[in-house]
Parts: sequence; C-alpha cells; structure tokens
Amino acid sequence: MNGPVTASSLDAGNVSHTFNPPNPPHCPPAHVSCYAADYNPIDDLNTIFSHPSTLSSVGAVGAALQTRQDALDTSINALTATLAAPRASSSLDRMSSAKSELDQLFRKIESVRNRALETEHTITNMTADIKRLDHTKRNLTLSMTALKRLQMLTTAYEQLRGLAKSRQYRECAGLLQAVLQLMAHFRSYRSIDQIATLSRNVADLQRELGEQVCEDFEMAFAKGEVGGKKGMLKEACLVMDALGDTARARLITWYCNTMLREYRQVFRGNDEAGSLDNIGRRYSWFKRMWKTYDDEHAAIFPLSWRVNEMLANAFCEGTREDYKAILEKSTRRTDGNTLDVSLLLRCLQETLDFEHSLEAKFASDPRASLDTLNSEERAHTFDGSISQAFEPYLSLWVESRDKQLASMIPTYRNQPPLADDEEFHAHSVLASSIELFHFYKLTLAQCAKLSTSDRLLDLSRTFAKYLDEYAHAVLLPMLSRSSPAPPHLNDAILVLNTADYWHTNSTQLADTLRRRIDAELAPKVDFTPQADTFMGVASAALVALARRVDAAAEPAWREMRNTNWSRMESVGDQSSYVGELVRRVEASAGETLALLQKPGYARAFADKVVEGVVQAYVGTIVACRPISEVGAEQVCLLTFYLPPKFANSC
Repeated sequence: MNGPVTASSLDAGNVSHTFNPPNPPHCPPAHVSCYAADYNPIDDLNTIFSHPSTLSSVGAVGAALQTRQDALDTSINALTATLAAPRASSSLDRMSSAKSELDQLFRKIESVRNRALETEHTITNMTADIKRLDHTKRNLTLSMTALKRLQMLTTAYEQLRGLAKSRQYRECAGLLQAVLQLMAHFRSYRSIDQIATLSRNVADLQRELGEQVCEDFEMAFAKGEVGGKKGMLKEACLVMDALGDTARARLITWYCNTMLREYRQVFRGNDEAGSLDNIGRRYSWFKRMWKTYDDEHAAIFPLSWRVNEMLANAFCEGTREDYKAILEKSTRRTDGNTLDVSLLLRCLQETLDFEHSLEAKFASDPRASLDTLNSEERAHTFDGSISQAFEPYLSLWVESRDKQLASMIPTYRNQPPLADDEEFHAHSVLASSIELFHFYKLTLAQCAKLSTSDRLLDLSRTFAKYLDEYAHAVLLPMLSRSSPAPPHLNDAILVLNTADYWHTNSTQLADTLRRRIDAELAPKVDFTPQADTFMGVASAALVALARRVDAAAEPAWREMRNTNWSRMESVGDQSSYVGELVRRVEASAGETLALLQKPGYARAFADKVVEGVVQAYVGTIVACRPISEVGAEQVCLLTFYLPPKFANSC
C-alpha cells in the first residue's frame, strides 16, 4: 500500500488483523488477541508503512483504527445485552416459581398440624374414660392396702398390749418392730382422728414397754434375782433394741450407774479410801466388778451394745474426775506438805498400766470381733482416759526426770567404760550411753502418752541439757584422764564411737519429738547444738589419738635432738633416727586405723597425724641449733614415708 490509509481500507473486509503500536523500551510488549493465533502486527505495519513517504498518513491510520475499535465495542455491547436479557428473565421466573412452591409447602404443613391437633383431641376424648378408670383402680388399690395395713396395725397393737402384760418379751420385740414399721406408713394420715388416736396409743405403749423393762431390771438387781431371770432380761433387751437408741442408751446408763454405785460411795465418801495412796484399790475393785459382769451379766446384753466398753468408760470418767479433785486439793494444802512426786509417779504408772490392760482387753476381745461393723466403727481408746488428770502436774514429773538424770551423770562418770561381760571391739560404745538412750526412749514414750504440748517441750529441753552434760562430764574427761599423757587407745575409740552414736541419735531423737509434739511447738525442738557438741567430742578424740602417735614418735625426735649437727664433717646415708621414726609411726597409726570404722574419721585422723609429724619435725630442727652446713644437708636427707595402711587412709 503506497497511498494514504483510510478507514475504508481498514474495514473488516480489507484488514484481517488489529495491532498495537510498539511499547516504549521500558515497558513489556502489550499483545492483543487477534483472529489468528500467530498474528504479528509488525508485518502489517511494514506493509502499511513500506516507504518513508507513507509516514505522513500515521494520523489517518490511527483515526481509522479508533473508529474500527469503537464499532467493535458497540457490536460487543449489543451482543452482550442480547445474551443477558433471557438469563434475567429466566432467574425471575425461577424465583417466582420457588415462592409459589414455598407457599404451597407452608399450606401443607399447616394442614398437617391442624390434623395432628384434631387427632390428639380425638385420642384424648377416647382415652379420658380409660384414665379415669386407671385412677379409680389405683385409688381403690391404695385404699385397700391402707385398710389392710390399718387392720394389721390394729390387730398387732392389741396383741402387743397382751404380750407386754404377760412379759413375753421375745414375741414383743418382733411384734413391736412390725407395729413401728406399719405406723410409719400412716404418718401422712395423722390428720384423721382415728389414725391420730392410734398413733398416740402406740407411742404410749412404747413408753410403757420401756418403763416396764427398766422396772424389771431394777427389781431383778435389787432382789438379787439376776441369775433366775437372766432369760427374761435377755429377751427384754431385744425390746429395748426395737424401741431405738434412746431406750437402749437409758438402760445402759442405768446399768453402769448401778454397777458403779458402790464404787462411788466407797471411794468418794471416804477420804482415806479415795486418796492417792489407795489408788491400787480402785483398780482392784474394778477387776472384781468386771469379773462379776463377765460371769453373770455379759450374757444378758447383746454384743452390739458393747456394754462392757461403756462400763469401763464410765469407770474411767468417774475415776478421772476423782483424781482431778484429789490432785487439786493436794496442791492447795496449807500445812506445808506438798504433793509427793514419787507417789504421783507411782500412781501415774499404775494408771498407765491399767489403761494399757483395758486397751489390750478390748483390742483382743473375741466377742467384739464378731460384730464386724461395730468393730470397725469403734474409735474409742482408753489411752489417757484416766491419766489426763495428771497432765497439769506433769511439770513435777519432768522435774523428777531432771533430778534423776542429774544423779545419773556422776554415776556414769565413775562407771566402767564397758560392762563386765562385754569385750572391747571396734564398734563398742560406752555402756552408759546405751543406758541413757533407753532411759530417754522410755521417758519420751511415757510423756507422749500424757501430753504432747508444753510438758513434752519441757522434757525435750531437759534431754538437751543432759546431752550436753553427758558430753562434757563423761566423754571429754575420759580423753584427759591420764593427762598430760595421751589416753588409752581403747578409751579414745570408745569416746569416738559414743560421740558418733549420740551425734546420730540426737538428730533422730529430735525428729521423733517433732512427730509427737503438737505441730505449733515442733519448730522449738532443736538438738542441733547437742549434735555439734558430740561432733566436737569426736574431733577431740581424733586429736587424742593423734597425740598417741606423737608420743610414740618422741624417742626418734629425742635421738634427732641429741645428735650434734654442728660438728658433722660429711653427709652420709639416712640418719639412724629416721628408721626408728617410720617404724614407730607405722605401728601406732596402723593400730589406730584398724579400729576406725568410718572413712571420714580415718581421713581426719591421718590429716592430724601428718600435721603433728610436720610440726614435731620443724620444732625438733629448731631445737637442734646450731647446725652446720654439712649437718643441714644431712638433716634434709630425711625421707619419711607413710605406712601403707596409713597412706591408703589418707
């Protein structure tokens, strides 16, 4: 094409492609879809603008392309509108159809609901008569049952009255349970006069039965006819069981008071019999009364009542109150006579023994073990049941323990280290330490039974006081008994073992006290100073053992001091005193190490021996002055080797 390009020459018939002018260099090429998949606008441009003279028609070509683009846009919009119109119409139709279908569905649902209501109403009308018949039948059944029970209750009540008058208690017990069970069904009918009257009659009969049984017991015990009426009384207990807990507790209380009436008259009405001096008579009297119960009365009462335990508890409670009054009166005496501590301790010990016997009795009672439920529920204990009365006066007891320990310490100081029949060995401890430990253990157990509060704390302080006293008055003097000479080997080992024994036991003793004492007082129990004291005694024992090695080596040091080191003319072999030193140190240290059982003590002993030998060596060199140059060389030839056992311990 050499002539100008016009719009007519670029119509759909003449131009088969469209193109875009090339983009600037900095923009990516913008490709536009064309009829042909491999359309290249460059070819058309080269054709249209084949000569430079055709560039003058660029404006006309651009206008023609714009006109063509506008025509295509108009055509596309028209076609799009044509295609969209049927779709919109179809959507509206479908929405209208859906609304119509929903209306039909709602109408059907309403119709179904109406029919369901009509059906329900019809069924209700049909079953109303059946329901009335069911209610009538149920009411008739309840009425007949109530009438039968009322008839049974009335009959049982009349029979019970007759049996009660004739004292046929076994039959009364079973019938009374039936009457009470029947009466429970009529609690909601008490507004009816007849039922209320019958209920009052049954309550009156219960009361009369209880009074009658109590009267029978009183008459039988008053006239001494228990043996002849034992069967009747046993059956009467079944009636009291049926009457309930209140009636049963009343009879048990009466029996305990009856059995203890003589005890109270004798020991409360007579100052001599009721004094602490005669405390043993109280327990003897109880044992006789207990034998009477076992032989004559135990078979009367059911095992589940635990009358024996109630009787023992009543005795303990009464005796405890008696002791409180006696002890209080003794402390308020104005004649100058104070409470005798030895008597107090004797009474306390007898009381503890009695409580222990009661506890053992009921813990091993074969009859009580038959009632499994009641045995598991039994929570009563007789520990402290009487001895609680002594608790306010335990300070006197603690003071007595203090005095006893004060008298024991001097005895321990003069006592032989070992018992006569005991041989010394590496594990031996002082016999007095074992005796003291057992005394502490027994005293702690006794005090913990009586008080876990301030008195036990006072006892712990007493223990701590005499542990310190034992360490300073018994153990340490054994190390200086032969002063200035070192102690005997066995004595030093005994002191070391005993100090270690009490270092361990003092800590365990503190733990035991903290477990037994009241929680708020536990932090005040502290035996740490005493444990440190015994560790100090153990260290002193190791020092004493090292002194024995120093003493054994003294002849060798003496020989070294006696040598004239200032006149030596030549350096020779090892000095003669060195061999003697090694032999003596090896013998003494080895003998001691063989008896030290703990590696820690062996190591500490070895350290002290080395320290002692070095100090002695330096001190001896100072004592050997003046020393010539040759003598100094000879002195420096000292080669001291530790013994094998000694070196291994180090």
